[in-house]
Amino acid sequence: MGVDSGLPDFRGAEGFWEAYPALERANLRFDQIARPEQFYRRPERAWGFYGHRLDLYRRTVPHRGFGILREWVAARPRGGFVFTSNVDGQFQRAGFDAAHVCEIHGSIHHLQCTTPCRRELWPAADFQPVVDMEKCRLVSPLPICEHCASTARPNILMFNDIQWIRDRTEAQEERLEAWLDRATRLVVVEIGAGSSIPSVRNMSRRAVRTHRADLIRINTRQADVDGNGISLPLAALDALVRIDLRIRAACRAGGSDA
Repeated sequence: MGVDSGLPDFRGAEGFWEAYPALERANLRFDQIARPEQFYRRPERAWGFYGHRLDLYRRTVPHRGFGILREWVAARPRGGFVFTSNVDGQFQRAGFDAAHVCEIHGSIHHLQCTTPCRRELWPAADFQPVVDMEKCRLVSPLPICEHCASTARPNILMFNDIQWIRDRTEAQEERLEAWLDRATRLVVVEIGAGSSIPSVRNMSRRAVRTHRADLIRINTRQADVDGNGISLPLAALDALVRIDLRIRAACRAGGSDA
């Protein structure tokens, strides 16, 4: 979903290293830099990676597809709910109700202690990272936990991460489950969710199995579906625009279920 807004695609080492050549020179893949121990070993480099992403996400304008999804949600009697593995906050930036967003891997816009000394999160709004991209190194001061003076880190679920504080995400999951219990005629629009980190795909499968949801899978690489789902091997924005045009045409033709 974010790629069509100009955000880098981290699937595969080549795409990741194209965005972060300094990490290629260090022979570090995404799954190696995205680990909590990096904030102990080389916090300036860890924050070089995450600080650049934080600044990039703050500057990124969500593409038209977000608005299309928001219009669909607004037109439904019970609205909709976003379940995302993205940590960029683009759905909230695009105007989605934060109370109806579940960020299953956390959010880069919230910080926590690396220790953690207590189960506390705080907004990253006051942290303004300055990054030397040639070295992928934070050159501004590190964010610090105000309670113990340890380095702070993003409240993001990383690889082999037992320090992640998941309380905020758990509260989001509880709101999602309450919404699902009331939902009828559920449609899941799954966008860009792969099988290597299957958090979103697993949720789609559960919605189809438990709530008898209809599934529309949009994916340029892995669009195959089981059963009666709809497979669209397209990019996110292209697929959403095409679906929206079909919906609008059906409405003009007087389709009562459009």
